[in-house]
Amino acid sequence: MDSKSVMQRQYPSAPIPSVGVIVCKKDTVLLVLRGHEPSQGKWSIPGGVVELGETIREAARREVLEECGLEVEVRDIVDVVDAIICDEEGRIQYHYILIDLLATHVSGQLVIGSDIEDARWVSEEGLARFDLTKAALPVMRKALRKSKLDFSTSTY
Repeated sequence: MDSKSVMQRQYPSAPIPSVGVIVCKKDTVLLVLRGHEPSQGKWSIPGGVVELGETIREAARREVLEECGLEVEVRDIVDVVDAIICDEEGRIQYHYILIDLLATHVSGQLVIGSDIEDARWVSEEGLARFDLTKAALPVMRKALRKSKLDFSTSTY
């Protein structure tokens, strides 16, 4: 991507389409420690900005691979969340439209990649021990319920 096509993330002129990926592996979900603003130092789900010409599912797979070294199968949309963060003067500093997708771990060992400081597989019961972003816990719980329902009604 050349420098002219890089989207301005702080004080953008339009909302930025992004993905969040709730990656499930058995009875755990993947958490990452954000390495950059917004939400630096908070635990959340892997994700990032959708690139030009990329589908949301392609973006989800790419982001999990870049951030965590994992191959995933992207499944359903879990939720769409508006992340609008204002500065002290009330100006919109960040504005992301987050499309959160459910995914299952296919292969790969968890590694710390770009944009994150740490990553862990965590049980649903263990989520409360982490300093999570505001939107992370509700969407993870929704995804985990959906994942359990999908597997319990599966015919294979």
